[in-house]
Amino acid sequence: MKAPGHLPWLFRGLGLRLRMFLLFAALAFAAAAAVAAGLLFGYSHATSGNAPSGFILAGVSGVIVIVGLITWLWTRFDDNVARPLERLATDLRAHAHAGDVAPLDPDAGPYLGDIVPAAVSVTAALAETRGAMAEAVARETRKLGQETARLTALLAEIGDGVLFCGPDHRVVLYNGQVRAVLGDPAGLGLNRRVGDVLVPEPIEEAYARLRGAGAREGEDLLLTTAQGSRLIEARMRLMWTDTDGDGTGDEDGNGDAPAPGYVLSLRDVSADLGVAAERARLLEDAIALGRDAVARLPDAGGELAARLDAIAARKAPTDTRWWPMEALAASDLGAALQARLARKGVALGQHLPDMHVRCDGFAVTRLLERLALDWAGSGARDLSLSLEEAGDGVRLMLTAAGDLPDDRALARTLDTPISPGESHFAGRDVLLSHGTDLLRGDGLGLVLARAEPKRQLSRVVEYDFDLLDVEIPADLAAGLLSRLSFVVFDTETTGLDPARDEVCQIAAVRVVNGRVVEGETFDMLVNPGRPIPPGATAIHGLSDAMVSDAPEVEAAVERFHAYAAGSVLVAHNAPFDMAFLKRREAAIGARFDQPILDTVLLSAILYGQTEDHTLDGVCARLGVVIPEDARHTAIGDAIATAQALRRMIPVLASRGLSTLGETIAAFDRHRRVIEHLN
Repeated sequence: MKAPGHLPWLFRGLGLRLRMFLLFAALAFAAAAAVAAGLLFGYSHATSGNAPSGFILAGVSGVIVIVGLITWLWTRFDDNVARPLERLATDLRAHAHAGDVAPLDPDAGPYLGDIVPAAVSVTAALAETRGAMAEAVARETRKLGQETARLTALLAEIGDGVLFCGPDHRVVLYNGQVRAVLGDPAGLGLNRRVGDVLVPEPIEEAYARLRGAGAREGEDLLLTTAQGSRLIEARMRLMWTDTDGDGTGDEDGNGDAPAPGYVLSLRDVSADLGVAAERARLLEDAIALGRDAVARLPDAGGELAARLDAIAARKAPTDTRWWPMEALAASDLGAALQARLARKGVALGQHLPDMHVRCDGFAVTRLLERLALDWAGSGARDLSLSLEEAGDGVRLMLTAAGDLPDDRALARTLDTPISPGESHFAGRDVLLSHGTDLLRGDGLGLVLARAEPKRQLSRVVEYDFDLLDVEIPADLAAGLLSRLSFVVFDTETTGLDPARDEVCQIAAVRVVNGRVVEGETFDMLVNPGRPIPPGATAIHGLSDAMVSDAPEVEAAVERFHAYAAGSVLVAHNAPFDMAFLKRREAAIGARFDQPILDTVLLSAILYGQTEDHTLDGVCARLGVVIPEDARHTAIGDAIATAQALRRMIPVLASRGLSTLGETIAAFDRHRRVIEHLN
C-alpha cells in the first residue's frame, strides 16, 4: 500500500478500516458488474424461450453468493486485521507519548503474524530506554547537585570577595566575603548595580577595554568603595560564552555576539596601601629634609650627601612596587584618555606606539585628564599625547599650543583627588606611587616603567569530584582501567634508531578517571645535542633553530619523569618511545618503573592482527579525528592516542579485560605480535 501522502485525494483522512471496507466494496461491485456483463452477453445470444429467466436467476444467485462471500471476508478481515491494527496503532501512540501505560497484549492480534510481538519488543525497549534515561538523568542531577554544593562551599571559603556581574553591571552572584571586603555596604544585593557599592568608572572603562580587545585574560584594577573609605585591589575577567575559542563569543562572525558578563575578585588593601603610602611620603620628606640640611653644611655634606644619595638610589626601585599595577598597552591608555576628554568637549590627538607600560591605568588616566582639562581651560589648543623611550622607562607627554599652566595651578591640580570617590588619593600620590615627578618642558608628563605584555595564562579550573569515590587498590593490577590515571605520551626524534638517535620533543596528556584532562598537558621541545636530519624535519617539522634554546635531553627527561610519576604510561608503539627514555635513567638517577601500555597491542587484541594498527588506522576505526596540522606533532599524536585509549577501555571491558592486570596478561599472550606489527 502506498503512503498516505500518495493516496488519491478521495481517500485522504480515511481510517484503515474504512479504506479496507471501500476496497472490499469495490471488489464486490466489480464482481457483480462482471457477472451482470456475462449475463447480458449470454442473454443476447440465447435461443431458447426459457433462457432469459434462467440466465437472470443464475446471475442473481451468483451476485448474491459473491456479495455474501466478500461481505463475510470483509467482516473477518475487519475483526482480525483492520481493527487490531488500528488498536495497535493507538496503543503505540500512547506508549510513545503518554509515558507509563499498560504493556501491550502479545495475543491481541493472532492473525497479524509477527507484527504484534515486534511491537511488544519495541515498546518494551522504549520503556527500558526511558527507565535508563530517567535513571541517568537522576544520577547526573544528583552529581550536578553535589558538584554545585562542593563548588559553592569552595567559593564560600575563598579568602577574597567574588562578584559576578552581567554586561549591564548588575550583580548576579557574590560570596560572603564580599560584605567583609566592602565593609558590609547596604547597596550590595542581587540585581543591584555594582556602582552602588564601588566607584563604577574604572570598572566600566576596564570592561569596555577588555571587551573591545576580545581579551580572554584578566586585568588588575584599583577600586574604591562608593563612600570612598576603602581601597580595593581587584581583578576583572570577562566570562565569554563562545564555543569556537576565538575569545569574542561571535560564532558566525557577524558581530552580533552577546555581551559577556565578568567576574571581579576583590581584596581590601586600604590598610596596607595607606601604611605604604604614608611610609613613602615620610621617607621622601626625610630624604628631602636631609639634603636640605646637608646643603647648609660648610663642605656641602661630603660623606653625608653621598650616603643620602645612596639611600635615595636604593629607595627608587621600590617606589613603584607597593601600589597595584598592571601591564597596560600604551594605546589603550591613550584611547581611554581620548574618550574621556571627548565626552567633555576636548579633542586629543594620540598615536602611541605598540608598547606596554606598568602603571595604574585608572589613576594615570585621571591625572592626565585633570592636567589636560586645566590646560585647555586656560586657552591651550591642539592637545596631543605622545610617548618616547627614556632609559629603562618611557616618557608620556601631553603637549599643546599655548603656555603651560603656572606653578600654582599645577599645585592645585596635583592636590586635587583624582576621583570624588578617592578622597585620600590625589595627583601627587599618583606621581609618588609611580616613582616619578611631573615633567615640565615642551609639555606636561611623567615617566612610567616599561612592561612586557601579559603572558596568556591558562585559567581553566580542572576538577573531577568522582575521584573522591575512587579507590585504587594497593595491588595496582587489580585496578579498573576506567578508574586509573594514565600519562599518554609521544616523542619526536632525530631518527628511528634508539641506540644512536635522540629525542627532540616530548609531549603528553593525562587521562584521569576515564577523562582526558586537557589542562594538564606536557609539551616540551628538546635540544638533542646533534643536528636534526632533513628527513626527520620533513616528518615532524622540527628544525635545529627551533630547538637550539630548548632544555638538554637529560633535563627534559627528568621533568617528564616527574610529570608521569604515579601514573600508568601509555604510548602508540611504546617500546620505541620508551627506549629513548630508558637510555637516560642512569643520568637522571630515576627509573620509569610504572606499568606501560601500548595502544598497538590493545588494537591487536581487540581487532586481530590483520587490521591496520597504525595510529591513523586505530583512530579512524574508533572515530577519533586527528587535525591535519596536528598529525606528526608530539602533542597532536599524544592527544589522539589518549582519545583512542579512552574509547578502547569500555571495549576492553566487554572482552573481559577490565583491570590493568587482565590487560597486561593479555599483552603477555600477544607479545609475539609486536615485532610483526612494528
